[in-house]
Amino acid sequence: MSFRFPLATTTWDEAEERAIRRVMAGGRYTMGPEVAAFEAAFAQQFGSRFAVMVNSGSSANLLMAAALTYTQNPALRLSRGDEVIVPAVSWPTTYYPLSQYGYRLKFVDIDLKTLNYDLAALEAAIDDQTRAIMVVNLLGNPNDFDAIARLTAGRDIRLLEDNCEAMGARFAGREAGTFGAMGSFSCFFSHHISTMEGGVVVTDDEELSHILLALRAHGWTRDLPKHNRLVGTKGDDPFEESFRFVLPGYNLRPLELSGAIGREQLNKLPAIIEGRRANAARLTQVLGDHPDLLLQREIGDSSWFGFSLVIRPGSSLTRPGLVRRLSEAGFECRPIVAGNFARNEVMAHLDHHISGPLRNADHIHDNGLFIGNHHTPMDEAIEALASALDAIEVG
Repeated sequence: MSFRFPLATTTWDEAEERAIRRVMAGGRYTMGPEVAAFEAAFAQQFGSRFAVMVNSGSSANLLMAAALTYTQNPALRLSRGDEVIVPAVSWPTTYYPLSQYGYRLKFVDIDLKTLNYDLAALEAAIDDQTRAIMVVNLLGNPNDFDAIARLTAGRDIRLLEDNCEAMGARFAGREAGTFGAMGSFSCFFSHHISTMEGGVVVTDDEELSHILLALRAHGWTRDLPKHNRLVGTKGDDPFEESFRFVLPGYNLRPLELSGAIGREQLNKLPAIIEGRRANAARLTQVLGDHPDLLLQREIGDSSWFGFSLVIRPGSSLTRPGLVRRLSEAGFECRPIVAGNFARNEVMAHLDHHISGPLRNADHIHDNGLFIGNHHTPMDEAIEALASALDAIEVG
């Protein structure tokens, strides 16, 4: 089905086409110098020491979970059965890798306005069993990291960031995705930049970066520097060293095409974020005080992945009616990420427990949706949205 106002639009032009032709002419398509150059540029862009590109944001989350199992740093390491707090609203691959590495998930409610952690619920959930918190910056909105730092001060708690929806967001002048031991980013088509498929993990920890490099490709030492934090010093025989396996890894390597495209996309990122923020300012001006709908309240500087519309508690508006009217007006819309993930049947396969009621997550699940935001002006779409909401039938 074709929509007048889709969830996502391309950010590619002749620059990406030239990058593709450059790789094709070179004849190397698997991970190589283009990926390495993208990683260096990405780390510099976001102020991290290290960036490791993989084939998706989901794979980035998988490597983060795995790295905490294999690190030798007791301040970072997690073991099977350790408790990790997660928000009740996120995408499945926020949760699956943590569960697959044997960590126990504790689900915590979100704030109805920001869509990030309900800080009171998070404070109540943190106890002596808590070993890590996965912070998800939902729909581009950074969490209040100052508040989270106060809640975890003096405790043996690791912080991870799922920043797959929030590339370019900032809190207190710092890039989202860089507040934890590691942070994940997505470069999928519908995200801020697109490398076809792709993801990135950033970290300032050298040992973690070397673990990520090994895990990304079969658990071998081939991609590690000569002197590294995983095996010390590599041997001088490339025949032997290229097939030395030290960790139970995967094949999560990105394509060389994705690295080349990513380099061009990073050049555009500031303008992409600026355009998205301009659209958000316009939308907030037009619909910020809507009597039946809540817009997401910004924390810090959101990069506005999309525009959430949440029916206010007590409103007679229904989500089926809202979806129907928006669809008729040409808007592609979908649930807010995966809604309250704890309501899915897959939970029977995850070691978990629920911390307190998930009232806000439930409300989002039943009464929320989001529409697309783009890097180009959306005045026409915002006017059409306002008109559609004026014409909607309640009840």
